[in-house]
Amino acid sequence: MDNIKLISLVVPAYKQEKTIKKNIDSLSSAMSDLPYEYEIIVVVDGQLDKTYETILKHKNSHVKVFGYQHNLGKGYAVKYGMLHAKGDVVGFIDAGMDIDPTGISMLLNHMIWYDADIVVGSKLHPVSQVDYPLSRKMLSWGYRTFTHFLFGFKVRDTQAGIKFFKKKVIEDVFPRLMVKQFAFDVEILALSYALGYTRIYEAPIRLNFNGASSITSSNLWNTIFLMLLDTMAVFYRIKILKYYKKSNKKNWIDPTSA
Repeated sequence: MDNIKLISLVVPAYKQEKTIKKNIDSLSSAMSDLPYEYEIIVVVDGQLDKTYETILKHKNSHVKVFGYQHNLGKGYAVKYGMLHAKGDVVGFIDAGMDIDPTGISMLLNHMIWYDADIVVGSKLHPVSQVDYPLSRKMLSWGYRTFTHFLFGFKVRDTQAGIKFFKKKVIEDVFPRLMVKQFAFDVEILALSYALGYTRIYEAPIRLNFNGASSITSSNLWNTIFLMLLDTMAVFYRIKILKYYKKSNKKNWIDPTSA
């Protein structure tokens, strides 16, 4: 990991026209403090407002913007951005800035210290600073127990919106991904683990949940149901169908052609 020259950071954005400029400035400030060149790749997941136009007007040589017409889900947007990234290490972070971007350096340090394949930000790391609702803590515990049982990896927090990967993991894992919306984090980790990328470590984050989530009280149970359904589908594809084998490559979905 000593040969890192370029860091890529993917930012999936959905209806963020009011905050995206401020968010990009915060990310750029954090990335500029690192001893590496960097690129920020913003993927506008559906052109439903002026997010795309706002970024284009924002002059920053480190920022690239991609977009497509229809909203296809966060998982699709992340995959799209990852497969356009040029970095030696590639990560993604949620656009809402619930997660303090100054903590990016800590995740990258973990990549180097442990020669990690993947480093995930974790709300459950002992030194994380987290302001998070009790209801979500309970849901996270239940989902964590469920995924451990299905897939065997021991990551305690699969859902925090910041993760970094070696370029090799991106090239090998991301073209195979299918989940566009719910449970895409688990698909990434479960498939990586199944393909032999077992050096997965958790790093601390600072998170202040501001409630700017697409999950509301009115759609919570529907979201839980869809996440469980997607998770079982991932299990079926990995353990039963063997969908992700290279012999099935013709059926993998490539968003770079979108």
